[in-house]
This record gives sequence, C-alpha cells and structure tokens, in this order.
Amino acid sequence: MSRATTAYLLTCAAIGVAGGVMLWGAGWVSTVLFATVPFVSVGIAGLWLLPATIALRLLERPLAGILVGVISGLVVFPFLGAALWWAFFAELAFLVTLYRSWRTWQYYAGAVFTGVVYPVLAAASFDLWAMAPWAMAAFFALTIASCLAGVGLGILVADRLRSAGVARLARRRVTAVSDSS
Repeated sequence: MSRATTAYLLTCAAIGVAGGVMLWGAGWVSTVLFATVPFVSVGIAGLWLLPATIALRLLERPLAGILVGVISGLVVFPFLGAALWWAFFAELAFLVTLYRSWRTWQYYAGAVFTGVVYPVLAAASFDLWAMAPWAMAAFFALTIASCLAGVGLGILVADRLRSAGVARLARRRVTAVSDSS
C-alpha cells in the first residue's frame, strides 16, 4: 500500500489529536516538575512515545509515527519540537529495518535506546554530569523505565483498538514479518 488513503490519514489525525491533548497536559506537568524537581520530570517522559507507538503498532506503516508526531505537535504547538523528537525515536526501530519487520521487541528496543539517548542529549539541562554516580544511574533507570512504560501502554492501547476492529482499512496490506506478542 504505497498511497496514503483517507482512512490512514484520518486514523493518524485521530491518534494525533488525542495524543496532542494528552501531551498538552503532560508537557505542562513536565515543565512544572522540571522547574521544581527536574529529576522527577523524566518519570513521565515515556508519555511522549505513546501517540507514535499507538500509530505504529496499530497501522504498521512507514512514517505513521512521524505523521502522528506532527499532528500531535500541532495540537501542543509550544511542544511541537518535542513531539517530533519523540516520534522520530519511536519510528527509528523500524526505520533501521527499512520497515520490513514489525516485531514487539523492536518497540521496546526503541524505548531503551530513547531512554539512554534522551538524558545524554539533555544532560546540560539536567546538569547530569554533575550528579553523583548513583543519582546519574537512577536518572537513566527512571528515564528508561518511563520510556518502557509509555511504549508498553501504547502497545496495549493499539492492540485493544486492533481487537475492536479500529483502523482495519488503514493498516498495512503488504505481507511483512509481524507478530502480535
């Protein structure tokens, strides 16, 4: 299925808008937490992976996560860059296989990768390198756990939507390696 169908675009729009509404709240909560207890703010970082994960799992189509990231980012406009950043990292685990494989472990591998990369790229914001080694390890562990939880929730939601018959017309129709476990 090489063309973007109306069903596909509308499904991405629905996921993107719902994700954007959720991220609106998460963005402001994260901002307040960052200003008061920056360490704790990464505890909700995984929520940013949720919309793209739902789209990728439900649709199993290239760039579905990025499209949902753009749409949710437009809903939470002050956080557009963040929405795209997180959507890119949700998509990355499938991009490296050129979208030929849609295995469950790839979602979790992407979450772990994101949980490691995010603190490194945001180290200056969190003053990460000035933390005690135990605190730095806890920071990485909290970020990874949050990303794994966000992806796990996204998989659960997408699998439930699929079981209910949602987006049947929007899904990938080509034969590819996939599993639902």
